Amino acid sequence: MTAVFDATAPIFLLIVAGYALFQSGLVKAEVWAAVEHVCFYLLFPALIVKTLSRADLTALPVAAFVAVVLGAVVCMAALLLAARPLLAARYGVSGPTFTSLFQGATRFHGFMALAIVGSLHGDAGIALCAIAMGAMIPMLNIINVAVLAVYGAHEGTVTARSVLEQILRNPLIIACLIGFALNLTGLPGFIYTAIDIAGGGGLGLGLLAVGAGLNLRNATETRALVAVGVLIRLVGMPAFMIALAALAGLTGLPRTVAIIAGAVPTASTAYVMARKMGGDAALMANIVTFQVLAAAVTLPLFIYIADRL
Repeated sequence: MTAVFDATAPIFLLIVAGYALFQSGLVKAEVWAAVEHVCFYLLFPALIVKTLSRADLTALPVAAFVAVVLGAVVCMAALLLAARPLLAARYGVSGPTFTSLFQGATRFHGFMALAIVGSLHGDAGIALCAIAMGAMIPMLNIINVAVLAVYGAHEGTVTARSVLEQILRNPLIIACLIGFALNLTGLPGFIYTAIDIAGGGGLGLGLLAVGAGLNLRNATETRALVAVGVLIRLVGMPAFMIALAALAGLTGLPRTVAIIAGAVPTASTAYVMARKMGGDAALMANIVTFQVLAAAVTLPLFIYIADRL
C-alpha cells in the first residue's frame, strides 16, 4: 500500500497546487481556462497520438478490455435508470437532479485517468487508457445527452445530429483515430519527437487545471445527494469493473487500467452540460468537487486492490 500511495500522492499534490494557485490569484481564471483548452485540444491529443502510433496493439486483449469498460458503463446506466422511479417517489429526486447523479456516476475524468495511468504504467498504460477513451467517450456522450434531454429542464435543444457532431469534433476521439491510423502506416521520427515533447507537458498541466476547477466555497449543500454521487461513482463503478473483468478473464495491466478508469472522478465538463441542458448544475458542481477530494482515498485503495487480484 505504501508503494501505491507514493505513486498517487504526487498526482493529488499537483491538484492541491492547482487549487492553491487559483485561490491565491497568482494565476487568473482566464489563464486556467486557456490551460484547460490547450490540454484538451493539443497536449492530451498529442500524448494519445504519440502512444498509440507505436503501441503493440496485437499484444493487448483489446476486445475483452473494451467489453469490460463499456459493460460497466451500461450496467451503471441501467441500474440508475431502473432506480429512477424509486428515487423520485420515495426521496423526491427531480428530473434535473437525477441527470446530475447520472452524469456523476457514468462519466469519467480523462485528464486524471491519463495522468494516473501514465505515472504508474507508462506508455503501455496510456495506450490502454486511450483505447478506453476511444470506446467510452462516444457512448457516454450519447447516453448522457439522451438522459438530459428526457429528464432535464430542457433549457437547451438536442438533436441526433448535434450529438454526432459533438462526438466527431471531440479532439480525444480524433487523436485516437489518428493514432490507430499511424500505428498501421508508421510515423517519421522527427514528427514523433515533436509530438512527444508536446504531449509530455500535458499531464502536469491537466492536473493543475483539475485543482483550479475545484469549488469548495459552495460545496456544503445537498450533502446526502453529494454523498450518493460520490459513492456510486468512486465505489460502484470500479466494483462493476472488477466484477466484469473477472467474468471476461481480464487480468494484469488491462484489468488495472479498467479499474482506474472506473475509480477516477466524473468529468469536470459534466457541470457545463448540466448548466447548458437543464440539469441540476449546483449539485453537479458539488459532486465533481467532492469526488475529486474523496478520490484521494478511494483511488489508491482500488489501485492496491487491482494489483493484488
